[in-house]
Amino acid sequence: MVKDILVVKDLQVWFPMRTGFVQSLVSKEQRWVKAVDGVSFNIKDREIFCLVGESGCGKTTTGKAILRLVEPTGGSVKYYGEGKNALMKDMLDDAVSKGKVTKAQADKLMAEGGLDVRSLHKHRMKKLRQKMQIIFQDPYESLNPKQSVYDIIAEPLVVNSIGANEAEREKRVIKALEDAGLRPPKDYMWRYPHEVSGGQRQRVGIAGALVLQPEFLVADEPVSMLDVSIRSEILKLMLDLRDQKGLAFLFITHDLGVAYVFSDRIGIMYLGKIVELGPTEDVVKHPKHPYTKALISVVPTPDPEMRREKIILKGERPDPSNIPPGCRFHPRCPFVMDICRKDPPQAVFVSEGHWVSCHLEKGEPVPTEAKTS
Repeated sequence: MVKDILVVKDLQVWFPMRTGFVQSLVSKEQRWVKAVDGVSFNIKDREIFCLVGESGCGKTTTGKAILRLVEPTGGSVKYYGEGKNALMKDMLDDAVSKGKVTKAQADKLMAEGGLDVRSLHKHRMKKLRQKMQIIFQDPYESLNPKQSVYDIIAEPLVVNSIGANEAEREKRVIKALEDAGLRPPKDYMWRYPHEVSGGQRQRVGIAGALVLQPEFLVADEPVSMLDVSIRSEILKLMLDLRDQKGLAFLFITHDLGVAYVFSDRIGIMYLGKIVELGPTEDVVKHPKHPYTKALISVVPTPDPEMRREKIILKGERPDPSNIPPGCRFHPRCPFVMDICRKDPPQAVFVSEGHWVSCHLEKGEPVPTEAKTS
């Protein structure tokens, strides 16, 4: 049985809204932007799990919250990769010495438990990030134009005090460049970002993540700003990294077509929640949620004989600071019913490992723990 590397349960990221002076006199109630509001999923070892949704649905915030680049306001994130062992041992030894747990309890937690990412102090979170890295969307903005490619990739090693000397760090930088497909590495090491192409810049960003030898990568729209001709090369590179290095991915995209060819499982996000989740093939070929169906309807098909009716959603996406009651999708849903306007839909299974939150679907209710298994 393939083990989990990450389990996210009921994750929330709410941002407080600033109010004007007059509004503060009228109401003392704090208003929130609910960017992520109760998201649950798991990612297995060597799996590519994809979050799909339009801009503003909360998928990028979810990825950043997992790494605590933004702080979650609720829920849990547990990490089960090998990188947790030294950190957990350190934490549990400390707890045993202070009498908070017994040695037997500590041994059991060490063997079975995941590392609670939200509970880590900053210095321990810094160590864990060596095993959990992120590839950013914009290869033009994410690289320092004043640094050479070598300095950009070596910086994480310096910050984390990795490498006994400069020669050892150079070896790791060269290996990271090779793994990212920039060969021969010495042709790129001393260039600056403006001296390489967009695709090569993204490879530099990938090398910067690989240099710390991670187990898990968050890839935030890594191909959305690249030419179509280059996208397939970057996607193939990440598949090779999964197969050759055993990496697991949280892949974030608005492009369902990319998700279909690249991922093992898909979670469809809308307005801070996952509305449908399951194996990629099952979700794309047998979609159940009206929003999923709308996303699929606009994906181009290579077969000119195959006609697909486009589903045009009415209206605009609601404001995440003023989420509608009932189903969040009901203001735009072409199949809206009275119950949709009043009651939030319960997640139900539609097939093995495939669930949806929609009043149109009837099935066995999904327990919270089943969303992360």
